[in-house]
Formats: sequence, C-alpha cells, structure tokens
Amino acid sequence: MLDWSTACPDWEDRIVRGQGLIPLRPLFQSEADYALGVFKSLRVPDLPGKPTFGECTEEWVFDFVAAIFGANDPETSDQLISEFFLCISKKNTKSTLAAGIMLTALIIGWREEEELLILAPTVEVAGNSYKPAAAMVRADPELSDLLHVQDHVRTITHRVNKSALKVVAADTDTVGGKKSGRILIDELWIFGKRPTADAMLREATGGLVSRPEGFVIYLTTQSDAPPAGVFKDKLDYARDVRDGRINDPKFLPVIYEFPKAIIAGEGYLDPANFYITNPNMGRSVSKEWLERELKKELGKDAATRATFFAKHLNVEIGMNLRANRWPGADFWASRGDKSLTLEAVLERSEVVVVGIDGGGLDDLFGLSVVGRERGSRDWLAWSHAWCHKGVLERRKTIATKLEGFAGNGDLTIVDDELQDISAIIEIIGDVKARGVLASVAVDPAGLGELIEALAEIEVTQEAGLLVGAPQGYAMMNAIKTTERKLANGTLRHSGAPLMAWCVGNIKIEPTATAIRATKQNAGDAKIDPAMALFDAVTVMSRNPEVARAPEYQMIFV
Repeated sequence: MLDWSTACPDWEDRIVRGQGLIPLRPLFQSEADYALGVFKSLRVPDLPGKPTFGECTEEWVFDFVAAIFGANDPETSDQLISEFFLCISKKNTKSTLAAGIMLTALIIGWREEEELLILAPTVEVAGNSYKPAAAMVRADPELSDLLHVQDHVRTITHRVNKSALKVVAADTDTVGGKKSGRILIDELWIFGKRPTADAMLREATGGLVSRPEGFVIYLTTQSDAPPAGVFKDKLDYARDVRDGRINDPKFLPVIYEFPKAIIAGEGYLDPANFYITNPNMGRSVSKEWLERELKKELGKDAATRATFFAKHLNVEIGMNLRANRWPGADFWASRGDKSLTLEAVLERSEVVVVGIDGGGLDDLFGLSVVGRERGSRDWLAWSHAWCHKGVLERRKTIATKLEGFAGNGDLTIVDDELQDISAIIEIIGDVKARGVLASVAVDPAGLGELIEALAEIEVTQEAGLLVGAPQGYAMMNAIKTTERKLANGTLRHSGAPLMAWCVGNIKIEPTATAIRATKQNAGDAKIDPAMALFDAVTVMSRNPEVARAPEYQMIFV
C-alpha cells in the first residue's frame, strides 16, 4: 500500500530558494517517464525554431506533468491523485502547458471514444488553449497522421481509438451531459465571478464518478478583484492542503505566491523577488519588462496597481492593495479572533454598544456589537448582516460573495422584509436583558421600521438607549479611533470574512479639514456592517456606562 502526502509545509523556504513546490516523487515512475517522453517531444510552435517542450521548458513544468501522469496505477488504472491546482503569474506558459498536458493525455489514453475536456470561461480563453494544441499537432507530421484537427468545433480526435479532446467555452457551449474523465479547467478566477459556476463545474466534472483513471486540473492566475466564489473556495482549500491543515492525498496544490513576510514588508515591489512567483523568469517572462511596467504603475494613480500585482506577481488583491484604502484595513486581518462569537463578546464585556447601518432593499442591513472587556477594557467586536434575496438578482457581480458569506454564517439572506428587523431586535433584546447595554447607535436615515420595533423593547431616545450616530464628515472621529485601536491591538474582532470584505471596500475621501468613508465602487461594494462598527465606536469612544433602567436596578443593587 502506498502512503503519501501532498502537503508542503516548508513551501516558503522552497519558493524563495527557487526549489520545486511538489513535495513527492511520482507514485509510479514508469508511468511518469512514459508521459514525460510524449510531453517533451511536443513542439512549441510560437517559439523561434519550434523547439520541443524538452528543449525549452523549466524543470518545474516537468515535475507538474510527472505528478499528474505518475499518479496513475498501471495495474488498476486508478488515478491516485485526481485533483491538481496550479496558481501562477501571467505569462508563465499556463495556456501552452494546458495544451501540452491534455494533448499528452489524448495520445497515451487507452479508453476508446473517450472525451477529454478543456473548459474555459470565455471563447477567447478557449482559443488560448486550443490554438497551441492544434499547432502542436500540425508542427509534427507523425502527430498529424495520428490526430485529426477540427478547428470549427475546437476538437482534436485520435484517429485510432476515436477519443477526442474538446475545448469548450462556458459562455457559449453547454457542459450538461458531459462524460469527460480527464478535465482541465482554465482561468478558474473568472469562474469565481459567476453565480452559477459551482453547479456548472459539478456538471462538467460529473464524469469522474465512472472514470477511475480520471483527473481534473485547475489552472489559474490570481483574480483582478478579491477572490470570490468557486475560485476562493478552491484557493482556500489548496492552501489548507499545502500547509497541512487538511489531509487530502488525492489533491495536489502548486501555488506560486509570496510568503506572508514578503507581502507584509512589501517585498513584492523589489525586482530581485520577481522570480518567486515567475518560475519561467528568463524564458517566457522578462524581468526587464516587469521592472519597466512596475515603474509605470508606481508613477500612475494607485487604482490600477492592484491588477498589475495580481496578474504579473500573483499577489492576491485584498484590503491592503486598494487605492485610497482605509488605513485601519492594514491591521484588520491581524486583529481577528475566531473565538469572539456573539456569546463570547457579551459574556466578557462590562458594557456593550450596538451599531446599526443600512437596511434598504438594495443594501445589507449591518449590525456590529462592540463590548468593553472587563479588566483589560479592550474593545471586542462581533458583526452580522442581513440582505433580501432580491439583492442577489440586482447585484449579480457580488452574488457569489454574498452566498459564500451566508454559507459561513456571517450573513442571513431573508425573504420577509421584516425578518431582518426581528432578528436584530432579538439580539438587542438579549443584550438589554443581560444588563450590559449602553445604547444602540444608528444611522438615522431610512430606519423608520427599526425605530418602531426598538420602541417595543423600550430602546428609545427618551430612555437614553437610542443614539443617532453622526454620518459623513462628522464620523471622522469614529473612523480615526477605530484605526488607532486596531493599530495598537486594543480592538479585536471575530474575523468574519464578510467584515474583511466590507473593510476592504471602504474608500477614504480626504478634504482640507476632514475625511469621510465611502464605497470603492458604487452599488456593488457594500460597507454597511463596517459603517455599523463606526456607529458603535461613536458611542464607545465616549467611555459609556450601562444605562440602568428602573426595572434592572433591583437586580444590580
């Protein structure tokens, strides 16, 4: 019995040293050698002289190809490692590699009339994979005799066993009913932007159930926006397997990204480090070109830099790469504490302020609970949001993000327009019943129904429990206070992905005398839960005490 692991916990040392990121040798070396022999003989037509892969390719490519085909048991035909994930910077021969791998699979495959599939998100991306595959066949007389190229349907057919490699564009062709056993999914980051991508990929890969020799390969660069949908799910899973947090020997991740220390110190701006995420440096990637383009980006407005970093340096776009970002975003991730559930915040706090923002049918209804911890007097924050299901239709570009937040419990998607209000009232009622509520701080605009509902639990202005938080430029003190508390570590939060997204969406607009927080992109970039946090901080910064309503005085005397 074979025993192996695909984890690579020392990847940071390996990648800086320029070493391979695949931690194991091929499970079946003879199978790897056979496939490599075919792969290395394929010609790369778009290079001068049409050299073979064996003549013009870096070793990391051969390691990846060997890992794929070397995982097939020659006695049983079972594919012991069946999922492969490669995330790499642009122009590192990703599409050409896709063509070479799948063409190799077609040539050496034993199953008759098999369908092999390259699934691309668009027609253009499909062409990027199909054209080099077709050109490889035409560049070799022997392959031309063996394989039939049909450009009009983007198909290459094996003349002997009638198996076919098809390149399908997901935006024009259906994937329903596909029975492919060996599949390559190109540019996964684009699929991550589509609300229906998960169901589509499940349909496309359904043939693996009856194909024990099957595999699926995900190839991608980083996204030009914060990762979302199926891309984020697969990227997070790949990192967990690589780092050893998840044991899945049938999944092999290869991620060319900078170690966290280099990202934190902005070492990705140093041309001396460009090789880390560009293993084809000096071949298909020009260091001089990258240096020149970086200088151009640094000389322009910061809005376009993040895309350059994501595509050519494989730096994930997050809070710390956005133009005009809120300074507190730089410290947000490091202040997350998963143990800070709502219950934990309420149990550990001597006084609590609840902030509320949003509530329109096109917005999130954001709530943030900020407590002052007993003893340390640090601030502890927990946040949640609600949205109506119509938002998923009106804002399709963020639908996958919102569904993901709902899946991990940070967001509740509601049908009844009063369901969100009833949930908020229940939380505030619980805080009040515990005797720790100082006040509820709200953006007064458009909260008529909520104000009425709060009155039913006696949270009113007259009782001193309801405060209208200043908005716009008047919120500057709360914004500055929050970022200072994050910087010095006296504000910790629950680490909710929803809040990380909202914080990353904040854009700071300065004037001569003040600042205000707005959204990076009107409509789709939601920030309501973050604004609810600022509302709560408005009151918490005044060092409030618990409001002792008469009915609670008997309990606490």
